[in-house]
Amino acid sequence: MTTAAEGAELTRVGPGTPMGELMRQYWIPAALSSELKRDGAPVRLMLLGEKLLAFRDSAGRVGVMDHRCPHRCASLFLGRNEDGGLRCVYHGWKFDVSGNCIDMPSVPAQQDFKAKVKAKAYKAAERAGVVWVYMGAAAEAPPFPELETLLVPDEEVGASFILRSCNYLQALEGDIDTSHFGFLHAGHVEPDDVPEDHPIRHTVTIRAPEYHVSDTPWGTTYAAFRDAGKGQTYWRFANFLFPFWTQQPQGEFGEHVHARAWVPLDDDHTMFVYLWWKKGSASLARPRPPLRGGKKMAHGADNAYLPNTTDWLGRWRLVANEANDWRIDRDAQSDGVFYSGIDNIHLQDQAVTESMGPITDHDFEHLAPSDQMITRTRRRLLLAARALRDEKVPPPGAADPSVFRAARSGYFLSEQNIGWREIYARRLAEAVRPAEERRAAD
Repeated sequence: MTTAAEGAELTRVGPGTPMGELMRQYWIPAALSSELKRDGAPVRLMLLGEKLLAFRDSAGRVGVMDHRCPHRCASLFLGRNEDGGLRCVYHGWKFDVSGNCIDMPSVPAQQDFKAKVKAKAYKAAERAGVVWVYMGAAAEAPPFPELETLLVPDEEVGASFILRSCNYLQALEGDIDTSHFGFLHAGHVEPDDVPEDHPIRHTVTIRAPEYHVSDTPWGTTYAAFRDAGKGQTYWRFANFLFPFWTQQPQGEFGEHVHARAWVPLDDDHTMFVYLWWKKGSASLARPRPPLRGGKKMAHGADNAYLPNTTDWLGRWRLVANEANDWRIDRDAQSDGVFYSGIDNIHLQDQAVTESMGPITDHDFEHLAPSDQMITRTRRRLLLAARALRDEKVPPPGAADPSVFRAARSGYFLSEQNIGWREIYARRLAEAVRPAEERRAAD
């Protein structure tokens, strides 16, 4: 059970909070590179409860800084992005991407003190078509996490963003809860509807899997297993990776390479960031045998967006949301067309996690054996945040990002009668490893 005090410790991410300080030890994906134009309008960013601006200067460099001008605190969102910097429209003070004041035209030349003024700016970098921000206090930024999707050329990586109106933790926990798949996503499908070689066959045959759950160097891992008959076991492996990454078992273990971030914008809003290796997405695009009896699975990624606005939380919002009940179709629900009545796998997850409210009341929960991965991950996060706060111990992967290289998720059938860790190690050794392929090509 998670107490109310532990729940607050886990979910609050602002400056000075244990979890907020933990997350500030890492690079954070903040925006798509395509959102920032040279000398274009600055973009409002909310990250870890801080109101920031992002802009691209005349040379193409990206800056991320507090939205307040350090002169009189007018918002630099109103600023002019011109000639290598962002100029405040109030008195004309101008700042470069590092926050340095490079012009102070409203002050007499003999009294100019621009060398002593600096806007609060964070280190920014671009990788895989995404703008990343380091919000920590260290003079040197940490290395990038060595996720498999960040170890290949940028042009081989796809990226997408979706805003979710709830705390990061409940959004993240939906990704590491495998037992919901047989209900939320496939509750309307019966075993007889599914051909033998379809990947969801075993999930709908045994809707209550057994688990192995363990701490790992990158965070936590679960291995959900089901008897597949004929001496075989059906495995679904998934991971939580510090500080807010997940890997779902949504593709074949051997070739599906991806990572999903649940970036806290503030305590009540989260940006879902999905990175995938395009060459490894073949297992998802591969044609599957059709379900029998006219049954079908919900669509996977046909999300419709509202137009982006300049509000702090105005980017990458879905058309289907709480205001329209996530467009639930009660006829489709009652007729067994879709178990939830929502025809979109991502939106099904979004609806249930947003329906919990901005922050789940953890005192109200009754966790079950199927929630072992949830409780293990919460404890892992709590202990890491407290160790950083009390003993200055860097959290997993912050100082040694190579630990993320060994994290892979997916499903497979196994005939080996061996331990789950050895099965994982063997399958990982046999898997397509894009970084190794790249080194071999070089």
